[in-house]
Amino acid sequence: MPEVSRFYYRDHPPTHFHAIYAEHEALVEIETGRIYQGSLPKTAYELVNQWRLIHLQELRDNWNRARNNESVQHIEPLE
Repeated sequence: MPEVSRFYYRDHPPTHFHAIYAEHEALVEIETGRIYQGSLPKTAYELVNQWRLIHLQELRDNWNRARNNESVQHIEPLE
């Protein structure tokens, strides 16, 4: 299963999260699901995008927390 929802404090726009799967890492836009840097295998991307859609508001909230140097909240993995 990919590791998703890694946020870095003082990260750069656009709003995104880091998804890591084995040796692959991608920066995924929160609002669109577009990978704008890096890559993931197709199946891993599909799981990441499904998870993104389920947790869209939580991702937005965590992005804002990270940008404000606040602790981010845990987001449940895909069941």
